[in-house]
Amino acid sequence: MKKVFILSLGMFALGFDAYIVAGLLPGISETYDKDPSQIGLAVSLFTLFYAISAPVCASLFAGKSVKKILLYSMLVFTIANSITAIAPTFAVLLISRAIAGVGAGLFSPLAISASSELVSIEKKGRAIGLTLGGMSIGTVLGVPLGLYVSDLLNWQASIWLLVLIGVIAMFGMFLYLPYIEVSSPPELKERLKMFLDKKVTITVFITFFASISSLGLYTYLAPLIKEMAPSGDLVFYLWTWGFGGLFGSLIIGHLIDYFKKPKTLVTIILLILTLSIICIPFLISLPLLKYLPFFVWGAMGWASQAPQQHILMSYQPNNGSAAVALNSSLNYLGSSVGATLGGIVLAFGFGAISLIYFAVISMGISLLLQFYSVKKFQL
Repeated sequence: MKKVFILSLGMFALGFDAYIVAGLLPGISETYDKDPSQIGLAVSLFTLFYAISAPVCASLFAGKSVKKILLYSMLVFTIANSITAIAPTFAVLLISRAIAGVGAGLFSPLAISASSELVSIEKKGRAIGLTLGGMSIGTVLGVPLGLYVSDLLNWQASIWLLVLIGVIAMFGMFLYLPYIEVSSPPELKERLKMFLDKKVTITVFITFFASISSLGLYTYLAPLIKEMAPSGDLVFYLWTWGFGGLFGSLIIGHLIDYFKKPKTLVTIILLILTLSIICIPFLISLPLLKYLPFFVWGAMGWASQAPQQHILMSYQPNNGSAAVALNSSLNYLGSSVGATLGGIVLAFGFGAISLIYFAVISMGISLLLQFYSVKKFQL
């Protein structure tokens, strides 16, 4: 499993990078003299290019060595983060975040596929779980660690820590990964074909609107906490959200097996996720209870994807990988749109608390689509 652990380390870097900017917003804002709403563009661009890079580039790398693609994508990711750390202007920072998103989007699906090819059939599930778990742990441990380094030194030091992790992952892959032959990620046209199936379209848009709400709101957690709980420590809220995400990732498989009704499970998850976001303003001033909505929010947000994947594979048993890949793209696209819309809301001076109301509206749309799907489409 040592080879799988190396891929997991690369995924750790991706999880670290995808969520650390939300915590570094104040420091980056100060460096470039920009509002948090403008810095949110860095998150938008990273997640946008993360979402589109794999499907757009899939045909370009068809038939190429998986090991080489993994190395090149991690190299692009690491170089881009190096540029982020030394970016002389805000424009250069934004370009570097987009390039980092391209590297991350190429690495992630291939790393998951490759991990299952590195072990025996009996260990495939554990290998995929370990690889995906790397991203969760990158959020739970990497983000608070990055914030600690940022507080100790500066936000650039956190990015340099991320660069170091990327370099270590590259050397590990170069030294220990064998030649691996796995199928390429579905091409863009294959993913777009999925929209011809109404059931698939409704399902992925449920993911899209839930992501706008959950991941878009997370992007602006720093200004939100500053406005609603000025004496609160951002790191504790990020820890709580991250541990919730890890808990949700670990328990969702057992819940799917127990319920055996993924649509019912998704409905429950979306309802609880909506409730957790609604509860933030009411509980944030209460001792201990103030962390509860953030834990539940993280848990439900991370848990929502697995049952959605089960539903999509049931709809498209012969094209399951394309349907799941489309769902993944819409998840990160939703994050990008959420970060962008959140920035617009802040730019118009509505205040960070208004982001909660907009998040609830987006969750409402997701729930309406889910209720429609439950009523109209049987598994």
